[in-house]
Amino acid sequence: MEMELRHLRCLVGVAEAGTFTDAAIELGMSQAAVSRNIAALERALGVRLMHRTTRSIEFTAAGDRTVRHARRVLSILEAIQQEAADGGGTVRIGYAWSALGRHTTEFQRRWADAFPNTELNFIRTNTPTAGLAEGTSDFAILRRVPDTAALSLVLIGLESRFCAMAADDALAGKRSITLAEAAGKPMALDRRTGSTRLDLWPEGQQPQRTIATDDVDDWLTVIGSGKARGITAESTAHQYRRKGVVYRHVRDAAPVPVYVAWSKSDPPAGTQGVVELLAALYS
Repeated sequence: MEMELRHLRCLVGVAEAGTFTDAAIELGMSQAAVSRNIAALERALGVRLMHRTTRSIEFTAAGDRTVRHARRVLSILEAIQQEAADGGGTVRIGYAWSALGRHTTEFQRRWADAFPNTELNFIRTNTPTAGLAEGTSDFAILRRVPDTAALSLVLIGLESRFCAMAADDALAGKRSITLAEAAGKPMALDRRTGSTRLDLWPEGQQPQRTIATDDVDDWLTVIGSGKARGITAESTAHQYRRKGVVYRHVRDAAPVPVYVAWSKSDPPAGTQGVVELLAALYS
């Protein structure tokens, strides 16, 4: 038996509604049909996805993983359907942390003039390819080169680095700081998509301790608590203002390269025009 989309829709429906009865109402089918689809999915996968009693539903570890994957599959399907309905009239630009920082609004204005018949959507996707590998973006703004040869990349600009810290940090009173000063506290790092790695510091001068974070919101939460500092691109400092967190320029840090990327095997229409429009922002 193979998985079918109706199986995945029922699984996600139950996860979101909380009960088979409510899921059936949302999906427009009978409760028995929802139960049959869940059972069919379990047989297809060969694992138990949930424990069900008369009062509650508890997903197994395999069930939780399957729900996450099912949501991703259904999201991609929805994007395919939407793109077909739009006739290709929407361009999606993905980013992991920040879009174009202080240039974002200006880019949106220039886009409207250059491509009046094409809608522009910015999509935050915290993956190494900012949605390209997942099929949720047509172009991606990257500040870290992903470990894949499947993408075309063009350098469009450079951004200064800033140190994020708690507002009551000992360095918060300075206008700018050095890498050595920043390293005096644990460093919050997103090793998957962040633009900063330990090799930014000279050998022997790296922070003694790091705290792993999963995305920009997690990163800001840790920094705001005063447990760590973080080094990031200027665009993050512009896009993510949070109470209790301040940014200070790191005057001796190498700038962050900013790339636009797209799939080599399926380049979007009008790629050259998009690249030129982006590069003009940083010139």
